[in-house]
Order: sequence, then structure tokens, then C-alpha cells
Amino acid sequence: MTAAEKAGQKAGSKAGQNARKQKQTAGQESPLPPEMTAALAAFERHLRAERSLSPHTVRAYLGDVSSLLEHAHRAGVQAPEDLQATHLRGWLASQHSSGAARTTLARRGAAARTFTAFAHRRGWLNTDPGPQLGTLKTRRTLPHVLRQDEMRTVLDTANRAAQAGTPPADKAVALRDAAVLELLYATGIRVSELCGLTPDSFDHARRTVRVRGKGDKERTVPVGVPALRAVTAWLEQGRPALATATSGPALFLGARGGRLDPRTARRIVHQRLREGGSTRDTGPHGLRHSAATHLLEGGADLRSVQEILGHSSPATTQIYTHVSIERLKSSYRQAHPRA
Repeated sequence: MTAAEKAGQKAGSKAGQNARKQKQTAGQESPLPPEMTAALAAFERHLRAERSLSPHTVRAYLGDVSSLLEHAHRAGVQAPEDLQATHLRGWLASQHSSGAARTTLARRGAAARTFTAFAHRRGWLNTDPGPQLGTLKTRRTLPHVLRQDEMRTVLDTANRAAQAGTPPADKAVALRDAAVLELLYATGIRVSELCGLTPDSFDHARRTVRVRGKGDKERTVPVGVPALRAVTAWLEQGRPALATATSGPALFLGARGGRLDPRTARRIVHQRLREGGSTRDTGPHGLRHSAATHLLEGGADLRSVQEILGHSSPATTQIYTHVSIERLKSSYRQAHPRA
């Protein structure tokens, strides 16, 4: 029995079970050989436990690698050690033929390289074919951001709704929504990071909040006074009205008292933006884009914005400089008599 088989039998992972259920064509099952199923299970544990990736990323990578292994199996591959660069290229070519977008192909290529590197470290592959696959360059589109005056109007509208004399339950929800908007814009944190906060995450004296981001990395982010004021109002006047015995330490709660989930947070942002008169339909990530762009427009340096956003590479943050430049050029063209 190979090391991969032993790992898979010991884990009893869902990934192995899911791989058996993958379909080659509609109505026809395409079970993977035991060694490939075990390798997929071990890869899942690696992503979850060792790399601490988000559940969303883990699901995406497992789906991509499962698809790759099924393609390789149909080409005659029975174990991870038989995987070659030709199988990887053939798989991506089939994805391209089926109409997958460049961004999707880039992600699937990254998933394949991550898996082959993992298999090589485990000793299942004598050489890693992943680097031969190359990296697909994608066309990065500029993120959609709200202007500063638009953001101010949205926040003012949300805060007025929170102070309105509505029934207690409605007022609690309005206070929560205002705090969510203020905090997302003030800090630029991700929606998953927002939903993971507790009241103890804040240092009100230093005006900071501790967040746990991608890769389970913790960072400290500055928070503005209006956002802290909104969070305090929610904790004192809103949260008690929604809290139940099972609420736990979650900062933000849903209508039934459970921890606020990312999907509900996205719905809140979309709804409050519409109520605030915004013509731009964006979500929490749009507020993150807006916060980063406004920081750079206000004179913040790129390195500081990178730290605030939790980007591992400055290249990721660099796109916001292009947003600021485009907005500057637009203003120039509108204002200068000889533009």
C-alpha cells in the first residue's frame, strides 16, 4: 500500500467520497482509482490544516484538482506518480474549449500547480510537472469604486435610519447595518473577516481592530472614530435586542441571533447602497476597493495600504494606484480648459 493510500484510509476525508461521486458524463459515474482518491483526501487536509485556506478556496481547489485527476484517469493515469505535464496541458485545453474564462483558467492552473508541488513534496512525483504548465496572464480590470461623496451619502443615510424611532427589532437591524457599512469602509477588511469579529477584537483606546485574514494570518487595522461610534451604538443598543442564548461572542448577529454570515452581509450592503441613492451596485468588496482608493487619493503610501488590506504582495495593491490615476485623469479632462 502506498503512502497516499494509507493517508486516505486514515483520514476518511469527504474529498475522497466526493471524488467517487464525480461524473464523467451525465448519468455516468467516473470513480477515481484508490491511490488518486487518497491523494485528493491528503491534499484537502493540507489545504485546510497546513495552509489554513478559506473554505471557499478549499472547495474551489478541490473541485479543480478533482476535475484534473478525472481527466488524467480517462487518459489512463492510475496513480499520482503517473501524472505528467501533457495531462495538465490537455486538461486546461479541454477547459478552454468548453468556454472557461481566462480568470477561471488561471485559477485552475494555480490549483494544478499547487497539487503537483504537494505531490512532489510527498514523494509521489519524482519531478514536479507544474512549473512546465506556465502561468496564464489575465487582464486585470480596474475595481469598481464609489466616489467619496457617494460613500458619505450612503453612510449618512444608514446612520439616520439607525437613529430613527422605529420598533426595537427594526432599530437593532438598522444599527447593525450602519455599523457594518461604517466598519467595512473604515477598515477595508474582507466580508469574511468582518463576520469573524468579536467585541474583544477592538482596542477602543488605540482605535484599532484585530482581524484574522487569509491563511489564518492576524493583522491589526486602524479604525476611524465614526466606525467605532457605530460599533459601540450597535453593541449597547442593537445587539442585546437580537442576542440569544446561542449567540456566543460574535460581534454581528443575524435576525435570529446567530453569527452574521457573509451572504447576509453582502445583502445588507447591496440594500443599504440602494437606499443611500447609489447608482453603483456593488457589495462589501466594492467598499474595500473604495476604502483603498480613497486612502491613496488622500496621500497614504502603497505599503501602508497593503498592510491595512492584508495583501501578501504589493503587486495586488498596485491596482488601486491605477484607479486613482484614472480618476485623476477623468477630473483633469473635465476641469482643464485645454485637456
